[in-house]
Amino acid sequence: MNLSLIDYGTGNLFSVRRALEVCGANIKVIHHPSEAKNSDRLVVPGVGAFGSCITELHRLHFNEAIAEHIATGRPFLGICVGMQMLMTTSYEFGQHSGLNLIPGIVTEIPNRTDAGEVRKRPHIGWTSLSESQPWTKTMLSQTTKDDRFYFVHSFSVIPDNPAHILATTDYDGYEIVAAVKRDNILGTQFHPEKSGPAGLTILKQFLSL
Repeated sequence: MNLSLIDYGTGNLFSVRRALEVCGANIKVIHHPSEAKNSDRLVVPGVGAFGSCITELHRLHFNEAIAEHIATGRPFLGICVGMQMLMTTSYEFGQHSGLNLIPGIVTEIPNRTDAGEVRKRPHIGWTSLSESQPWTKTMLSQTTKDDRFYFVHSFSVIPDNPAHILATTDYDGYEIVAAVKRDNILGTQFHPEKSGPAGLTILKQFLSL
């Protein structure tokens, strides 16, 4: 199992790499698109603002490597902003074009509840997941309703097609898309590498797909 972890100058590389190594993956941190060609799995982490992340991804031509990898049918995983960049458009600090691999938008979590009360942002903390489609044969196949995962974000994705939503979580009455899936394209808004044993279980399932 050869897994490539894309280093595009941002993201949570160390903890993601360490978590995947614990799960048994042979990790190669790559700095050039050509290095992704023979990867069994490709992972894009992400921490920070969408605009700066997508700019660096394009500048280094990793957008092309990602598209080529996905076209082969091999599994791809985007984490946090790495998932958000799969969408068509982000409205974080302006308007930015994403990779459009899963049609949809990235928008700010509302700062008010339906009752008009203040909703804190960013959304930081541990929450459980709800099934949006069957998790059987997905990276969430071993996840239970009692498992909790670590989130830290102020923006969230809204896919155009609800069938691309794998899991959601509730944040103060607002439904957040927690995981997406389109064929071999997978993404998590939460950080599995920071989510203890439950997060490692998801990464192990990703490796076994």
